[in-house]
Amino acid sequence: MSTVASKRDYSLIGRDAQAAVENGLAAAEWYHTDIERKQMKELMKRTDGPAMRDTVIWLGSLVVLGASGIALWGTWWAVPVFLAYGVLYGSAGDSRWHECGHGTAFKTRWMNDVVYQIASFMMMRNPVTWRWSHARHHTDTIIVGRDPEIAVMRPPDLARVILNFFGILDVWHAVIDMGRNAAGIVSAEEKTFIPEMEQAKVVRVARIWVAIYATTIALSIWLGSILPLMLIGLPRFYGAWHAVMTGLLQHGGLADNVTDHRLNSRTVHMNPISRFIYWNMNYHVEHHMFPMVPYHALPRLHALIKHDLPAPNTSIIDGYREMIPAFLRQLRYEDYYLKRELPPTAKPYRDELHADPAPQAAE
Repeated sequence: MSTVASKRDYSLIGRDAQAAVENGLAAAEWYHTDIERKQMKELMKRTDGPAMRDTVIWLGSLVVLGASGIALWGTWWAVPVFLAYGVLYGSAGDSRWHECGHGTAFKTRWMNDVVYQIASFMMMRNPVTWRWSHARHHTDTIIVGRDPEIAVMRPPDLARVILNFFGILDVWHAVIDMGRNAAGIVSAEEKTFIPEMEQAKVVRVARIWVAIYATTIALSIWLGSILPLMLIGLPRFYGAWHAVMTGLLQHGGLADNVTDHRLNSRTVHMNPISRFIYWNMNYHVEHHMFPMVPYHALPRLHALIKHDLPAPNTSIIDGYREMIPAFLRQLRYEDYYLKRELPPTAKPYRDELHADPAPQAAE
């Protein structure tokens, strides 16, 4: 049996954007696991300690590795040093951007803001644009036409996915957006989620960043070496692989246009090193249900509500074993998705909101 795929329009100003509003999927009421108020208050408690410790380790490691890379430049010993530097820059920067953007990593606001600005620059994400973009992602998670941060669309563009393991397309689009914003242009799609009073800040930040990158490029030309770019800019390419590897697991192959994060998000058990780089975002169902719970409390949140959630994938490899076949199947059947099974202790999905969009296509 085969199904006729209904082509999705992912534009934020297109057909499906209008349909999402008309169907009540825009800014909808989402399912949340019941938690006692006292327990939730404890989980949401903010503190500076864990994030200060992790940030000192992160930035301190970047300084040590960067200095070592400079000292070892021109030898093969520089290769592993810069590989490690790149992951801390181009992947750990992603999770720091994310958590500090939520304002939950630190209790002290200015600490969140400083780390958010540093990490946004590393990831080439305009801190104004992406703060509002990510707010929309949480309001309308994987709602077609509303969510600007859908990593893998249907049918999946697997070539794009592979290229982004090296940051190629993401950086290309980031540079285009930076240049466009620096020229004073805020796109029609950006205007759908960035308030008008914030749009001038988008332009100002882009112009500052263009000046920094231009100075770095000029220094490389003057020195006759790419070493300055190995420290600023290029790590966004060669260090992106871990962020992409973990980020694809967040929602890849799961349902779209639903209002239950148990259907469209995935929790994955990961090794301690990946969890440090990723800042516990492997607890992704939990994070989307309760985005104001700090990253360091997500393991406790998981233990408290796991009775109501699909079983986590046991490892990164296990997650990919599940996700890749789903991507391949979506190449032929756009409406196919993996429906997460709930344990007997969980509240059931609301069938009227989460019915399968089409029969699960047979091989």
